[in-house]
Amino acid sequence: MPSYTRKQTEVLELIAEAMREQGMAPTLEEIAQEMGVSRVTVFQHLRALERKGAIRRQARHSRAIEILDPAFRPTRGLPLAGTIAAGEPILAIEDPEEISLEEFLGVDRAPGGCYLLRVRGDSMIEDHITDGDLVLIEARKTARNGEVVVAVIEEEATLKRYYRHKGRIRLQPANEGLRARTVDPRKTQIEIRGVVRGLIRRI
Repeated sequence: MPSYTRKQTEVLELIAEAMREQGMAPTLEEIAQEMGVSRVTVFQHLRALERKGAIRRQARHSRAIEILDPAFRPTRGLPLAGTIAAGEPILAIEDPEEISLEEFLGVDRAPGGCYLLRVRGDSMIEDHITDGDLVLIEARKTARNGEVVVAVIEEEATLKRYYRHKGRIRLQPANEGLRARTVDPRKTQIEIRGVVRGLIRRI
């Protein structure tokens, strides 16, 4: 495991915290404000962390930072105690293992990483996504028709089903009481931030 300076550790922790709470990495300006330093200083820390293999960045994308060091990644594993029978009882598990949510949902190799978002509202209730649920998002900039996506329209984020037809994008809610929104990306700024790959609900 690589060694980090105190400031580099602080940068990693700030990135991980933002991804846990907001579902996306912070900008250079946001990190600089939190640390009380200049954007140039933050950029130097990010370059050093990239050389050490702690993070991966995409050029020309302000928030496209992926944490590679598992000690700082916001998605952690949970203990898998074994298999339980729905009928006859089974013996207690002797050798529990750990399984990550990404591995379980088949996105452990996602190039942009994954993150969780908490759902607010009932616009996707007919797709069984309800208020308070956690959705696991695979960070992607593109989507296929019919996928549920995180879309940002002029800085406003929304969770909707994605359809593209004749150069326009339709964001379709799963609630018969709500209307779909159609966007022309040539006139309105729209960005796909990820695709829903799983759902976590407390019962």
